[in-house]
Amino acid sequence: MGRLHSKGKGIAGSAKPYKRTPPSWLKTSAGDVEDAICRYAKKGLRPSAIGVLLRDSGGIPQVTSVTGSKIMRILKKHGLAPEIPEDLYFLIKKAVSIRKHLERNRKDKDSKFRLILVESRIHRLARYYRSSRKLPPNWKYESATASTLVA
Repeated sequence: MGRLHSKGKGIAGSAKPYKRTPPSWLKTSAGDVEDAICRYAKKGLRPSAIGVLLRDSGGIPQVTSVTGSKIMRILKKHGLAPEIPEDLYFLIKKAVSIRKHLERNRKDKDSKFRLILVESRIHRLARYYRSSRKLPPNWKYESATASTLVA
């Protein structure tokens, strides 16, 4: 299947290891990993940033193989999950930055077009999250109040 708003049918990407058990060289316990995840979440890091930090500085290749559950599930269990999903958050952040750029550069027609594409992706994703009950049914994206969501 191709991309949504651009050319290309790329399938490049890394594959996760087949073994679901933690590596033999890893000496960190599941409780320590959960504590680290909660500590990073309290600092204000998003789930993907927590995973990258644990991989790069903590030496934990896959949180799921060590703890048995994903980062988001651990955060939900401890009540630290973000109120809007991460992919939607970053799309809203991008739309806010494009809108800010358009305030300074009124004649930038390409940015105006890209803003339309980004906002259509936001509406599509919000519709999915409302139907899967990850967002409240009355949640609506409004460009006027979007900057408060990502602040």
